[in-house]
Amino acid sequence: MKRSIFMMLALAGMSAVAVSCSSNDDMLDAQPQSQEQARQSKETSKTKTYKVRFGLLYQDGTKILSGSHDVGSFLAENTDTGEVFDTYYSGGFQTLPQYYEGIPGGNYVFSAMQGQGGWTGYGSVTMAVSDAQVDADGYITVYIPVTWSE
Repeated sequence: MKRSIFMMLALAGMSAVAVSCSSNDDMLDAQPQSQEQARQSKETSKTKTYKVRFGLLYQDGTKILSGSHDVGSFLAENTDTGEVFDTYYSGGFQTLPQYYEGIPGGNYVFSAMQGQGGWTGYGSVTMAVSDAQVDADGYITVYIPVTWSE
């Protein structure tokens, strides 16, 4: 009887070891993901970032970098990664210029959202963010076109 109890316990122990060993595969699969995430994090930290200054381009071609305007948010969407940066302001009106510091280099679509009044519509600008666009002030200045206004 003692021998049969011992055999049952030994069998149960061996089964537990076998089951726990099969989950090691899952642990091994998870480990490369962690290493991959760490590698991507290091690459991201090495990516150069830029300071962007937002202004408006009126329908008559006038470039505006001052005043308060019916803009809810200026947006910069990286077309390579899908990441979106914005200057959201809950009041609905923003003063110009607006700034966003820390945008990584890449290809972007820049745009603006209507503000609280809804009196102005905005287009978009597609461009690359790189050293070539940095002006004398150290910013990349993006003028968002006004497509209509009341």
